[in-house]
Amino acid sequence: MKTNDSLLVERNRHIPQGPFNVHPIFVEKAKGAIITDVEGKEYIDFAGGIGVNNVGHCDDEVLKAVQDQIQKYIHTCFHVVMYEPYVELAKRLNKITPGNFPKKTMFANSGAEAVENAVKIARHATGRTATIAFEDAFHGRTLLALSLTSKMKPYKFGFAPYAPEIYRMPYAYCYRCAFGLEYPSCEIHCAYFLRDFFQTHISAEQVAALIVEPVLGEGGFVVPPKEYFKILKKICQDNGIVFIADEVQTGFGRTAKMFAMEHYEVAPDILVTAKSIAGGFPLSAVTGKAELMDHPQVGGLGGTYSGNPVACRAALAVLDQFEKKNLLTRAEQIGKRVLEKFLEFKEIYSVIGDVRGLGAMVGMELVTDRKTKEPATTLTKQLVTICRDKGLLMISAGTYSNIIRPLMPLVITDEQLERGLSIIEESLSELSLT
Repeated sequence: MKTNDSLLVERNRHIPQGPFNVHPIFVEKAKGAIITDVEGKEYIDFAGGIGVNNVGHCDDEVLKAVQDQIQKYIHTCFHVVMYEPYVELAKRLNKITPGNFPKKTMFANSGAEAVENAVKIARHATGRTATIAFEDAFHGRTLLALSLTSKMKPYKFGFAPYAPEIYRMPYAYCYRCAFGLEYPSCEIHCAYFLRDFFQTHISAEQVAALIVEPVLGEGGFVVPPKEYFKILKKICQDNGIVFIADEVQTGFGRTAKMFAMEHYEVAPDILVTAKSIAGGFPLSAVTGKAELMDHPQVGGLGGTYSGNPVACRAALAVLDQFEKKNLLTRAEQIGKRVLEKFLEFKEIYSVIGDVRGLGAMVGMELVTDRKTKEPATTLTKQLVTICRDKGLLMISAGTYSNIIRPLMPLVITDEQLERGLSIIEESLSELSLT
């Protein structure tokens, strides 16, 4: 029988160290919110494939759609022979994404690909070259996406030179305000700072796009004030800059709305989705104003596997499941319970410096000292390890890897959710005694 240890030996023998693994276990099967490893041990999944499994592992309707599709055709390349699932999925995304204006959608394989295509479209449409991104942002690992990503280690270290014409400004990270201010007396200075940015870093006339996550994902589940994005969008609009929302992690229901920008009542010019769009199959989408999306010349966008028919059928099933299972309401319920428990933990354990969230996207930031806010990176890693030993899989986030970011499937049962939260509490209690 294969064991986690024996497979880990094989993994290290045949696979380079670069692809990082959070947990030293190998999955045998997964269903709903439960992962079973090759040794038969079950784990409650609070990682969700890094936000990919919002409808749960191996959703029955997604499996049916995929099984039906692979009996017909698996690949033709949309650029050679077109197929209906691509068109139908684009039609549905155009309808449900924020914005009361004509939209069009193209598909790619990953979040990074979608991000790069969104920037390409913005550059082509504006005739400009520069892109503004944010500190603590994560947009992917390919050259342009990596250049937009903020965190140096492990993502960017040793991979320079990066793509040119990328400019970075502070995000609305209220717990660690870059300007030393406090909300709401700050009057959202971090958003209006974009005007100053045009004077000190890059002139507005050179900027093609501003790309931003509605809630930081890898950056630590940071939730900006409600006014933040309206201000940024207005400044972009006044200066002919394309406003791109990266909803790779926030999208498809994680924040209790299908797209997080709905919370802020802002319609981005281009919206990027991936991760949970297709229930675990590789797929991403770029949805934007029709006049922007139509700007690149014929053949200027695409890819061999982009919008694979199997993935498109899976995505259509995912959309159906959100409606049938009322998963947006479920996300709200999950988020309310997790936020409530994390705030309880904060009252008890001084290592918890901040708790914040939007829908089921709730983060808990660990610090060694609440006054200095020194990141508790080592302690966070220990917490993740202890939780795993007790049967709960979690991942961390943040520039200093000191934030717990639960990404449990939205189909998790109340019993599984409560057990997972209890394991976190038990583990925090153990750590506080060491």
